[in-house]
Amino acid sequence: MDKKMIPNILTLTNLALGTLALSHTIQYRCNLAAILILICAILDGMDGKLARRLNAVSAFGKELDSLADLVSFGVAPALLVYVVSLSQLSLFDLFVTLAFVLCGAIRLARFNVSQPRKYFTGVPITVAGSILAGTILIHHFFALPLLVFPLIMISMSYLMVSKFKVPGWK
Repeated sequence: MDKKMIPNILTLTNLALGTLALSHTIQYRCNLAAILILICAILDGMDGKLARRLNAVSAFGKELDSLADLVSFGVAPALLVYVVSLSQLSLFDLFVTLAFVLCGAIRLARFNVSQPRKYFTGVPITVAGSILAGTILIHHFFALPLLVFPLIMISMSYLMVSKFKVPGWK
């Protein structure tokens, strides 16, 4: 096997675990789903670093990474929060859930067409999705008020599409 395929294999593993998080969410195994999303964040950090180290950076890998990120850090955490705390509240909560996914997609598309910089414009979807997953785990132990969840989702949605400069860590 060509060692330059390893970063894409990590990205595909991220996508597979994000999809498994969706499956666990709809089966109400929400803590496991949250843990899988956080593992996806680790894999997402590793694939890019490994691609640079192996001189395997490619346009294909960048696009594959964004597709995996939309599932693992956009759809999976949004559905997770919806199932855990929002699905019994209102149509507004469905709107908030969709907004998170859509803002995440906009954030990823903007990143893919931007020039490389030493900072990110807007909060990366990996960070936003990981915050949602982490909040679910905290909720399991401390029973956070349900109002926390739409507030975090609205905040993260806005921060992903904002023009704020967020330090890079490459």
